Amino acid sequence: MKNLGYLPRWSILLIDIFIVFFSAMVGDYLLDGIGIDSYPFRQSLLFLVLFIATHLLFFRVFKTYSGIIRHTTFVDAVNLFWAELSSLISLFIINLTVDIFTEKPFLTTRVLFCGIITYCGLLFFRIAVKSVFENYINVSREKDLTKTVIYGSGEKAIAIANAILAETPHKFKLIGFIDNKSTHLQKNNRLLNLPLLNYNRKIPVLVRVMGVNSVILADDSLSYDETMKIVDDCLNYHIKVYNLPSFTDIQNQKRVVANIRNIKIEDLLDRKPIVLNNTKISAQIKGKTVLVSGGAGSIGSEIVWQLSKYEPKKIIILDQAETPLHQVTLEIKKDFPSNNTLSLVADIRNRLLLEQIFKTHQPDVIYHAAAYKHVPLMENNPEQAVFTNVMGTKNLADLAIEYGAERFVMVSTDKAVNPSNIMGASKRVAEMYVQSLDRYLKKSGQNKTNFITTRFGNVLGSNGSVVPLFTKQIQEGGPITITHPDIIRYFMTIPEACQLVLEAGSMGEGGEIYIFDMGKPVKIIDLAHKMIKMAGLIPEKDIAVKVVGLRPGEKLYEELLNDSSKTLPTYHEKIMIGMDDTESFEHVSKLVEELIEKARKYNTEDMVKMIKFIVPEYKSLNSIFEKLDN
Repeated sequence: MKNLGYLPRWSILLIDIFIVFFSAMVGDYLLDGIGIDSYPFRQSLLFLVLFIATHLLFFRVFKTYSGIIRHTTFVDAVNLFWAELSSLISLFIINLTVDIFTEKPFLTTRVLFCGIITYCGLLFFRIAVKSVFENYINVSREKDLTKTVIYGSGEKAIAIANAILAETPHKFKLIGFIDNKSTHLQKNNRLLNLPLLNYNRKIPVLVRVMGVNSVILADDSLSYDETMKIVDDCLNYHIKVYNLPSFTDIQNQKRVVANIRNIKIEDLLDRKPIVLNNTKISAQIKGKTVLVSGGAGSIGSEIVWQLSKYEPKKIIILDQAETPLHQVTLEIKKDFPSNNTLSLVADIRNRLLLEQIFKTHQPDVIYHAAAYKHVPLMENNPEQAVFTNVMGTKNLADLAIEYGAERFVMVSTDKAVNPSNIMGASKRVAEMYVQSLDRYLKKSGQNKTNFITTRFGNVLGSNGSVVPLFTKQIQEGGPITITHPDIIRYFMTIPEACQLVLEAGSMGEGGEIYIFDMGKPVKIIDLAHKMIKMAGLIPEKDIAVKVVGLRPGEKLYEELLNDSSKTLPTYHEKIMIGMDDTESFEHVSKLVEELIEKARKYNTEDMVKMIKFIVPEYKSLNSIFEKLDN
């Protein structure tokens, strides 16, 4: 679009003066026409000059010509009003105090009448320029607008439509609505003066009929299956799908348009909203000092953000990654400026440093999210997995008891179940340590600290998950790499996982392993194809999907329970208690000490044998450690 320059101020002032002159002449003729006799402006140059000069004075006082006409606002209209009102008052004062030719210089009625015409003329000029410019812009940009149709006809759909129509400049061109409720609509039904069509044919057919290339989903009553059918139909025909997050305030038009976004992969998980027992969580957190290890990670930082809503006395964010920790600190302080938040660069493997932190801050509740979690990386660095996942957990757990913490909530993984890799096995050893420690404390009557373990699967969008990897590969033009065409995984969103961690942490009485309902498993190749389509591309044509083979320690599918485990329900439908057998703390503690000592000696083979002894169900897959299973 060709850029249009702005009118210089002097030209706007000249136009305003011309409008004042023209309004005076119009006022003369109108008053003459209705028989009011007086000295008309056109017969007295002095009076006309005085009328214009007075307006010019107040135009300068109120800077009415300094704004950009095409961006006229209510403020400009108010400035014009005050300028015109000041001019009229001044002319009335002149009328009363100056005696020229023994008669009033102006007829009061004429001055008032001309003043009204002048104000209307000045305002009309600005509105006309603004309207012409906006129409020009809209016509020029129309080819760049996203032509869209809204799926739905309820309150949310109308709110989205009003927001789109009111937005300047426009991003969407709204063509109409698709009604998914009524089957008795007439052919010419309209909503907000736009076509309202029946959902009696497939979405792609209706979209082509309406000449649009995108759909905005605006019906929260759609079931998961209905949503998936619409999304799949649209993606198969390269139709973009947008939605509005459920937390958006639909009364705020600016927020509505700003929040309309491409549908994301996490929106397509089979999920019911998670309902939390906020009263119980608040009772555990409010007024307490809370420590979050791994607080700069994707899970840890979300836990910190959610905890901040419950008014803790202090939140200690502990992580060894300096830059992410700094970023999280800035975000938390921005969202919760009144909270007492302390960020500490520390490694959970450093017992002496942790002890100093516990001694200084005396944390009441600990959320332990620090861990090494990348499966292939830990296969190549098994000692580091033991140092962080086992020894780090032991350090925090032992100090929690020593300094009288009330709660210790450990974030674990489904890879700890029947582990096939070092990472999962090390997390299982950590689970066994805290679980046996809790039972030992209860038996000995030293049960001030409750140890709770939470176990869930893959988290969408977390560091190292497939979604950011696939997104990057799509942006780079492919190929998307998957390890096996049949591999499946359970997925949760980061907020979902952390909400359930907080809920489980509040309900736990110690010693439990809480298992989360992860919904339906997702086939990774299907996930890859869907993400390619959501980017507006065609799988295997625009972006290839390449099978690269299973990585060391990787399973085709993950489990949340051991074969011998049973579950108990809780009051929350998405949380179950896993009944894993645990040996005595004395036995587990001795084995853990031996394991850590072997790791310190970097005798990898002996160390891995020790892990397999502690966790008999640990069987290596596609790994150099498979030979040790014999």
